[in-house]
This record gives sequence, structure tokens and C-alpha cells, in this order.
Amino acid sequence: MPPIDERSSRREFGWFMLIALVVLAAGIGLRSPWPPDEPRFALVARQMLESGQWLFPHRGIELYSDKPPMLMWTEAFWMWLTGGWRGAFLLTSLLSGLGTLALVWHLGRRLWNDRVGLIAATLVLATMQFVDVVKHAQIDPLNLFWITLGNTGILLHCLRGPNWRMYWLGCFAAGLGVITKGVGVIALFMLLPYAVMRMRQWPGVVRTQGDGWRWAGGAVAFLLAIALWLVPMLTAAYGLRTPEYLAYVQDILFRQTAERYANSWQHEEAPWFFLVVILREWIPTWLLLPFVVAGWRAALRLRDPRVWLPLAWVVLVLVFFSIPSGKRAIYILPALPMLALAMAPEVAALLKTRWLPRVAFGIASVCAVVFVGVGAWALLKAPKAARRIAEGYELPGHGEPLWWCVIAVGVGFLVAAAVFRPRRGVAALLAGIGLGWIIWPVGTYPLLDANQSTRQLMEEADQRIGPDGQLGLVLWREELLYQARRPVAEFGFARDAADQLRDGRAWQAADPAHRWLLINDEALDACVVTEKVVPLGVANRTRFSLLPADASKPGCVPTAPKP
Repeated sequence: MPPIDERSSRREFGWFMLIALVVLAAGIGLRSPWPPDEPRFALVARQMLESGQWLFPHRGIELYSDKPPMLMWTEAFWMWLTGGWRGAFLLTSLLSGLGTLALVWHLGRRLWNDRVGLIAATLVLATMQFVDVVKHAQIDPLNLFWITLGNTGILLHCLRGPNWRMYWLGCFAAGLGVITKGVGVIALFMLLPYAVMRMRQWPGVVRTQGDGWRWAGGAVAFLLAIALWLVPMLTAAYGLRTPEYLAYVQDILFRQTAERYANSWQHEEAPWFFLVVILREWIPTWLLLPFVVAGWRAALRLRDPRVWLPLAWVVLVLVFFSIPSGKRAIYILPALPMLALAMAPEVAALLKTRWLPRVAFGIASVCAVVFVGVGAWALLKAPKAARRIAEGYELPGHGEPLWWCVIAVGVGFLVAAAVFRPRRGVAALLAGIGLGWIIWPVGTYPLLDANQSTRQLMEEADQRIGPDGQLGLVLWREELLYQARRPVAEFGFARDAADQLRDGRAWQAADPAHRWLLINDEALDACVVTEKVVPLGVANRTRFSLLPADASKPGCVPTAPKP
């Protein structure tokens, strides 16, 4: 039987994970995939199930080579296991988020103690970007889990080892991260500061002799994980040797990795972009940074690798992603768990101060006032901003139910502040944040889903064309194909809009009485007969229309898109 203190620690961790489950799972099953990324991965996963083609993901009739297939495999598994349950596409993100929290807790308790582990995991869960990302079915939560698992294995080996199995597991997880998003290799950056600390003889760093083959085993484990997908994929592609599959190999192995890093063609940002991201999206965790710096300086004087090995890795990650011109806020999320781990011992000391609970209580109170005030203002005054948001979501009136949800979030902070009072202000702030993440999705997902998922648009299109109608998609988005109520024709996703529309008209001309084109209004050209167009409305701030066969001028050859 474990000691009483250990049982108490496990019980605290169990309650923490239960709270995390409620916060992160709130809203699952209440919505379909939302753009920009969720419908793409859900569509690819569903096509995998339907076609049995697992090595080469397809988006419609085209191969999808932007990302490796790991996330789509997991989503397809959950769809199969749950029988196509509406919330299945979010389960990978949920489990990845919970797994990341468990790993951070485990690292903290192994490197320090149970309290530090729980504080580190709480810092991650309290951070806005972490919860926001985990509540979406993107690749990044799964990638975050693999990288954190890689960090865990390497840190436990280097600081609490030697533990070669954990080291090999960490390297294997980094390889799984590579076949998830390509950047899983950053977990191995942890070995660089470890090598420096070892050469400088920092205390607490594991030193081994005559184990070169075991260290090399990490590279084998890393490559083995990648080979699980890469070898069968290359074997099949070069066995088929069609231009389509050879282009897939070229794109996913070179253009989407090395070329994208060295010569980014999207999301160009300034070198300091990620510092702004931290200030904007790592709230409230970064607010504690000024108060832990003194502890970090003391740890540096003592040459404590438990603090400075993860911190050095965080710096390397920031530098790595800051070098290319293309940057997205999501890129640095894997650095958050290691930053929280390095902060946790100092935060444990801050929690004993008298000022921190009072400041936290003040922040919770301000959040209550801001959310209630903004929601009430939008509800009662109907400003232009409120009306514009309501129009974008096609909400009736000026979006009154949405502003009630904003008010409800403020009430959640108010209740938390009233229950915990200033003496337990940190608990008040954390409870308010947690309630906000529960109230908002539960309240807004059912309200916004019809528009965000294009479910309503596709239902209207299905009704308009009648039971015998056939639908073709031009300049379409993944959510349209995912929400289609019947089999549809499509003419490629990545092709030029004019080429799609030309092929769509040829398809329509073969059966003009029954075939309709659902078209993004940006693709309408000079050959369209405007008065024949059937407007469908706006979904995700994009306007769509139906084109019957007589909505195109006979014999017309467009020379330029219609202004």
C-alpha cells in the first residue's frame, strides 16, 4: 500500500485531471468541424475510411500533401470506433491535451516534487493558447503531445538517469512528431544544452562512459518512428510511379519541410513576432515571469540543470521558429510546457506570498466587470461592431444570444470571485478561467455551428436543387464537401477557379435539367447571367450561390473574372 502522502498526491492529481477533462471536453459533440483546418482533416479522415487508402491522403479527388497523415489516421480511428459520432474529430486533441498535462505533472514530480508537478501542469492548463488549441481539431495538440513526450524521455534520462529506455522512448516520440507535422525533431534540441552542461560539469547532469552505441540508439529509434510511415509510402509511390504520386513525394518531403522553412511563402511576420504572441496568448502565465527571474538567476549561479535545461530548450525553439519569415502563433506552443516546468518551483514560492492572491482576485474581478460590461453594452446598445459580428454569422437581430454568452462568462468570473474571496484569489482566477472555457463553447457552439460548419448552407442547397438534382462544387472549401447531403461532383481543390468553373460548366452541360453548380461568389465570371443566379447566403464570411445551367451565357468564353 502506498504511503499516505503518495495517496494524497495521486488524489490531488486525479481531481486536477478531472477538472482538466471537464474544461477541455466542454462543447464536444455540440458542433461539426469548423474552418480553417478542422474540416480539411476530418474530410481526409472520412475519405480514408471510405476508400481504404491510408498511405496517401486525399482531399476530394486530389492528393493532400500539405501534412503527414498521422492526425488523419487518429481521426479516422475515432470515427470508426464511435460510428461517426459528431464529436469524434475532437477526441485526438482532447486526449493529446490531457496527455500533455500528465507528462508535465510527471516531469515536475520527478525533478522536484508532487507540488511542483501539479503547479507546472496548472500553469499549462491556465494558459489561454493551450486550451484554445486543444479545443480545436488541428494537428498541433497531437504534435504538442509527441514533443512533450520526447522532452520527458530525454530529461528523465539526462537528469534522473541513466534511463536508456526513456531516452529511446523520447527519441521515438520525436520521430512520431515528424510524421505528425514535420517539426517533431525539435524535441531532440534538448540534447544540445545537455551536451554543453555535461562538458561544463554541471552538477545533476547524468554522465555515462562507453555508451556511444546506446546514444546512437536514440537516432535509430527516431528514424524507426519515421520509417513506420515513410518506408511503405515511398515503396507504394515509387511502385506506382505516376506523376501524381511522385509529385506527392516531392511536395511532402521537400517543399512542405525544408523549402517551407528556408523560403516561406505564407504568414510572413517580423522576427519578434513570437514575443507578441506570448504577450497576447500566454495569459495569465507570462504575467508571472518578472517574479521568477530572480529564482532563475539563483538557479544559474547554482548551475541547476532542472531549471536551465528546459529553459535553454525554450530559447532554442524560439530562435528556430523566428529565423524563417513565415510564422504562425501556433508554432511555439510546444515551448509552453517546458517554460511552465521551469517556472513552477518559483511559482510555488510565490503562492505563499500575501500579494499574489489579492492581485489574482483583482484580475478575476476585472474580468467579471469587462465581460459583463461588454456583453451588456452589445446587448442593449447594438453598436455597429455587434451588428457586423451578427451579420457575419447570419444571426438574427444583432446577435443577442451571443452577447448573453459573453455576459455569462463574466458571471462565471463573478461567481468564482464571490466563492473564493481575496484570501484565495488564485483559486478565484483559475476557477473563473475554467468556467469561462466551459460556458463559452457550451453556449456558442450550438448558436454558431449552422453557419460556421456550412451545415445550413448545404441543407439549403440540397433543398433548392430538389430530390433529382445533382450538385457540383466550384472554388469550394473542405467544409462544403464534408457537409454535402448527397454525392457531389468537384473539379479539383487546388486548381485555378477559372479552370474549375470551365470543367463545371462542361459537366453541367451534359445534363442541364438536373445539374447545378454551388460556387463561391469570388469565382463568378463575365459569362454569368446575374439575374439567373440563386444566392444562398454567407457562411464563414464567404458568399455562395447556385448556378443553374441557364445562368451561363451560351458560347461565352470568359476573358477575366467578373468584378
